Amino acid sequence: MRRLADRVVLVTGGARGIGRAVVETAVREQAAVAFLDLDEEAGAALRDELTGRGARVAFRRVDVTDGQSVADAVNDVADALGPVDILVNNAGRNVYADPVAMTEAEWDQVFDVDLKAAFLCAKHTLPSMIARGSGAIVNIASLHAKLTCAGMYPYAAAKSGLVGLTRSMALEVAPHGVRVNAVSPGYIRTALVDEYFDQNPDRDAERKALDVHPLGRIGTPEEVAEVVCFLASDAASFVTGAEWAVDGGLGARFA
Repeated sequence: MRRLADRVVLVTGGARGIGRAVVETAVREQAAVAFLDLDEEAGAALRDELTGRGARVAFRRVDVTDGQSVADAVNDVADALGPVDILVNNAGRNVYADPVAMTEAEWDQVFDVDLKAAFLCAKHTLPSMIARGSGAIVNIASLHAKLTCAGMYPYAAAKSGLVGLTRSMALEVAPHGVRVNAVSPGYIRTALVDEYFDQNPDRDAERKALDVHPLGRIGTPEEVAEVVCFLASDAASFVTGAEWAVDGGLGARFA
């Protein structure tokens, strides 16, 4: 398939998990792909692996919570591959805080990564999209934007904010031919989900999670990536301001 042929895709948090799957799927769809991550070793290894297969790929170690670093990275991507056509805001972090014990600095760290970074990356990629009258942004939110659980404060607030940002931004840029959507994964087999199960005091947490999934299993990063790349492509040309759940039906269940 060539859904993203001749497009330049920028993925944040692209070295592992869902981000890596998006990078690999976009490459399969014939895009030129740049990705950003703090994990320089994993990022360089993925870049080398993909370029070895003949893909047009660039990697930068970037702190996406720093506006100047993001601006510089977007300029570097434009020089290396061309102006960004598609932005996937995937970078994020889990948090397990207490509403009283959590410090202001810890709060800011969560919202800087899970929400502010999406604004910064959009801020610096949108000008060229608007100038060309086309483009797409896909924000990776979470099932926690609508349904959450104790012990993950304030992750739901940050992801709810990202869905709200998606809607607001979609309305602002729609007149310029740019689409903005969100994808909300549920339980996906990533390092973050494994971390959640490992740190959960309930040693039966994973089995209980599986028991309430209508499809009876946890999803894969590749399944999320397929939806992301669909929304980024012209196949979804009349979709904007939407939040797509990729959760195995968990969000539809009354439990």
